[in-house]
Amino acid sequence: MRKLKIIEHISLDGVIEVSNGLGDSDFPYGDWTAPYRSPAGLEKVLAIYGETFDVLIGRRTYDLWSGFWPKAPKSPMADRLNAATKYVVTHRPESLAWGPFVGVGPDLVDSVRRIKAKDGPDLILAGSSTLTSALIEHGLADEMILLVNPVLLGKGKRLFAEGTPPRAFALESSHTSPTGIVINAYKVAGPLQNLR
Repeated sequence: MRKLKIIEHISLDGVIEVSNGLGDSDFPYGDWTAPYRSPAGLEKVLAIYGETFDVLIGRRTYDLWSGFWPKAPKSPMADRLNAATKYVVTHRPESLAWGPFVGVGPDLVDSVRRIKAKDGPDLILAGSSTLTSALIEHGLADEMILLVNPVLLGKGKRLFAEGTPPRAFALESSHTSPTGIVINAYKVAGPLQNLR
């Protein structure tokens, strides 16, 4: 059985949204992660993703990424993402073009269980708060890696949707990049214990 890892760049106040640069969003901060990138940080991110992986991705993120990664300058991340099988949660699989891809069926939970049960590389989820919340709720995520950027944004899409069930996490490792990004890896520990 393969692992499912959630990997997200996140602000101190839990925001994961970045502007896609197409002017179709009122999010004012563009790609706020860019000033904190460094060669050492990239090396760590590449290690987190691994040499080979598949991607579980929502349709909106797929559309954004498919407009960028196939045309991106050659790099280890571009090569790995372009080669990865994209498991796309969509009602319109016939309109997918950036491959290799597989349309995830209408039952997200059952589909992800079947995908995880197959042989293959780890699955990576990035860029979807809706999918993140559902995977956590149904116990399908094995690991969550947060790249916490030293910024406070005040507005934007948060990592977890309102109403996500409470969960406890166990810190597995923590590293800091030269630019101040704190990279925390967590395992899901189970339901939150009520201490009252």
